[in-house]
Amino acid sequence: MRNSFHTSTSRSLSQFAAALALTGATALLASAPAHADATLDKIKSRNKIVVGVMLSGGPFGSIDPSTQKPVGWNFELAQKLAKDLGVELETVQVQPSNRVQLLQQGKVDVLIASMEWNAERGELLSFAPTPFYRVGGVAIVPADSSIRRWEDLRGKDICISQGSSYIKPVSTEYGAIPKGFKGAPESLLALRGGNCVAAVHDATLLNPLVASNPDWKNYRTITPELIPGNSVAWVRKGEQDTAAAIDRVIQGWHKSGWLIATEKKLDITPASPALPELHNKYKNG
Repeated sequence: MRNSFHTSTSRSLSQFAAALALTGATALLASAPAHADATLDKIKSRNKIVVGVMLSGGPFGSIDPSTQKPVGWNFELAQKLAKDLGVELETVQVQPSNRVQLLQQGKVDVLIASMEWNAERGELLSFAPTPFYRVGGVAIVPADSSIRRWEDLRGKDICISQGSSYIKPVSTEYGAIPKGFKGAPESLLALRGGNCVAAVHDATLLNPLVASNPDWKNYRTITPELIPGNSVAWVRKGEQDTAAAIDRVIQGWHKSGWLIATEKKLDITPASPALPELHNKYKNG
């Protein structure tokens, strides 16, 4: 599924260069041995950045049924990134099963897609090192389930997204049997249909479901969070100029407190302790 949403900017390419200078990216470009990497050149020449976003439901990304347009945390970040770089925005909806492939194929320039850093992903892709969030996985089970802790999943089928970073720890550490689905909506539908005893996804998706969605009032989550990690923006391997330009923008978000304000605006609870930490780190930088 591909949707395009354009900001109302009409800045010229020279204004884009000025925006990069404000973020500190120009110095990085000047130090490059040849010229900016292909993606940064392409973003500048077409005056548009293509961002892959996760819209799996909840406050971190979904489709507004009244407008059929994306809303939520991931989309807010994509809009702000384009604005701060002085270019237009095009978004592409991605799934855990295809997001890396779409990035590597050049269908998107960057991923803001609920994709936390780990060493395996770091071998495949490059990324802006400053995180914009921190999140781990939880399991969701029926309220009357006998499962009370992660160890209770041993030998049992769990529903999970294909390509999820939680597949390895939940199977190797806790002995669960993963059943992969295209994305969280399909996985959760399978849970409700009795195809597995639990579903494992980001806490930022599942905790709001059980807290405020009446369709999930008879479910609960299993904690503590599984392998909590830093959410980062991903680019293709070796595209360090693009990563550096994006990283400077993300540091600016922390410095200004924009991420904290956006979390409050979207009523994301519980509030992430990582955002105040990062704000304090960068506010005087």
